[in-house]
Amino acid sequence: MPAGLAFLLLPFSWLYAGIMAVRNGLYDRGWKQSEAFAVPLVGVGNLRVGGTGKTPHVAWLLEELLRQGHRPAVLSRGYGRRTRGPRLAGPADSAATVGDEPWQYYEQFGPRGVPVAVAEARRLGVALLLHAHPETTVVVLDDAYQHRAVRPALNLLLTEWARPFYADHVLPAGRLRESRAGAHRADVIIVTKSPPGAPAAARAAVARRIGRYARPGAPVLFSTYAYGPPRALAAAAGPPAPAGPALLLTGIAQPGPLRRHLEGLGYEIACHADFPDHHAFRPADFAALRAHWRPGWPIFTTTKDAARLADPALAAALAGLPLYTIAVQAALDAGAAAGLRARLPAPPGPRPA
Repeated sequence: MPAGLAFLLLPFSWLYAGIMAVRNGLYDRGWKQSEAFAVPLVGVGNLRVGGTGKTPHVAWLLEELLRQGHRPAVLSRGYGRRTRGPRLAGPADSAATVGDEPWQYYEQFGPRGVPVAVAEARRLGVALLLHAHPETTVVVLDDAYQHRAVRPALNLLLTEWARPFYADHVLPAGRLRESRAGAHRADVIIVTKSPPGAPAAARAAVARRIGRYARPGAPVLFSTYAYGPPRALAAAAGPPAPAGPALLLTGIAQPGPLRRHLEGLGYEIACHADFPDHHAFRPADFAALRAHWRPGWPIFTTTKDAARLADPALAAALAGLPLYTIAVQAALDAGAAAGLRARLPAPPGPRPA
C-alpha cells in the first residue's frame, strides 16, 4: 500500500484497533466469558491477515502430539467452504464442503485417526469433536487467535520474518487484525519462514522487538520452511524435468517463498498464475495457463491448492496438464523444537488395565 494512502487510513485503523481493544478487555476482565473444556486446547494463529504458515505449523503440532501418545483432533473455521455450521470431515467431503486447509488435514491425518472438524463458532466445533470422539486428549485450533469465546491452554502466535507484526498497522492502513498489543496473549511466539542460517544477531534483534509487546517469559522461536520433492497429481505423469522452464499455479497468500525455492532448483518460471488466497478455481482460470504452457514443461502448485483442484468440475480443464505439488513443512531447530515440546499439554498416562 502506498505510504500516503496508509497515512490517510490511519484514523480508521485507530478506530478499529480501539473496538478490538474494548472487545479484548471485556474478555480479559471476565465480563465476556471464554469457555474451557475437559481437554486442553492448543491455539495457532496470528495478528496479521494472510499466510504466516499456520497450516505447516498445525501439521508439526499434530505429528508431535501423535508421537507423544496423544489422541489429537483439529478444528478450523473452514474458510471458503460452501457449507455452514459445525461439521465433521468425512470421506464424502472435499475442499468445497470443509475448506482447503481442513481437507489437507483430513487427507494427511485422517487415516491416522485424527478427527477434523470445522465450525465458525469454535465452542460448537469443540463440543462436536468431543461428543463424536470422546477419546480425544487435545484439540488443535487452527486460526483462532482472535476467537476469544474458547480458552486455549496454550496460545501460539505466528509472525513472518519478512512481515513481522511490529512493523505493521491495524486494518485498513495495514494488515493487522488487532493492535500489536495482542501479542501479550501469546504463550509462545514463532517467527516463521526465517532464512535458513540467519545470523544469531539478526534473530536476537527480531526477538528484542517482539519482546516489547510479548508477555514476560514468553519464548520467541524461529522456524523455516522445508520443501518436499515434486509429487505428480496424475498417476500417469512421470517425474518433472530437473530444471528449465516451468509454470507456477497458486492461490495462497504468500507464494513468494515457493517461487524462490523453485528458482533455486534451477526452474525458470515462464508464467505464474497467481490467484488470491483460497481462490475457488474455475475452468476459465486455466485458459491463460494453457496459452503459456509448452509440452514438457512442468506446472507446480501447492498441496493447499491441489485440494481445490480436485473438484470434478475442473477435470476437463486440467486434462493433460502435468501438475506437480510441492509439500511444505515447518522446520524448527533442535532448541526451538525442544522449547515448544516442553510447553505442550502433558500426554495422557497409561490406561488402566
